[in-house]
Amino acid sequence: MPRRVKDFRGLTEESRVRLLHAVQQHPGQALKDLATEADVHINTARDHLRVLEAEGFVVSAPVDTGRRGRPPMGYWPVERSDHSPAAQERAEEAGARGELLRRLAPDRDHGQALEESAAHQLDVLYEHLEDAGMDPVVNSDDLTVAVRPCIYQDLLESERPVVCSVHAKLVRQQLEQVDGPLMLRRLHPFTSAHSCLLVLGADEQEPLVSEENVAVPGIPADRSDTKLGEFALEAQRHAEEGASGDGPSCPL
Repeated sequence: MPRRVKDFRGLTEESRVRLLHAVQQHPGQALKDLATEADVHINTARDHLRVLEAEGFVVSAPVDTGRRGRPPMGYWPVERSDHSPAAQERAEEAGARGELLRRLAPDRDHGQALEESAAHQLDVLYEHLEDAGMDPVVNSDDLTVAVRPCIYQDLLESERPVVCSVHAKLVRQQLEQVDGPLMLRRLHPFTSAHSCLLVLGADEQEPLVSEENVAVPGIPADRSDTKLGEFALEAQRHAEEGASGDGPSCPL
């Protein structure tokens, strides 16, 4: 099962990231409205949406407007892997690679201490982050994932709140696309000038290995993009001032 990582899942173009953000913000919108929201030409938006759909980030379907004629296509974020052939294929291949690693090199595997469904979620999340150009380091004991957004520095300079919001939502969606107890609990943006920390947790109805593995229980998942952007900007200033990883975090 060869892996294709050189294009970083199409997320290195600023206009494409803005368009994905528009889809996340306004699920079901048509091409014209999304192009306007993302401030890109409609033909560029059409091409970008093809890439995002091929990568398993968005899914399209006709929207019934009640008018005669061919209905327009609406675009939604992929919430479940079985809603998108591309997302389903990625999830299945990530799970197969994770299972193989657990058999051949258990000392190198990030999911050996977890139940099967949680390990599968981590397999999917790990490969998404790696294929998106990040360098994930998974700690399955405290359910954290350290990531370095190394290839996104140029985008972070101009579109920091959008980039942080898009990637936070993608992390949450990767975990939710497959069945399992893990969810994104908290984001620590810029624990250093070039790294972030994701804190995962377990569904309270499905405890993981033990209760102490639930890093930050009870955090509601209702933070807006504006709030996330504010946290990211504050954390970046904190990191640039040379402080260590005790800066702000964003519960999601």
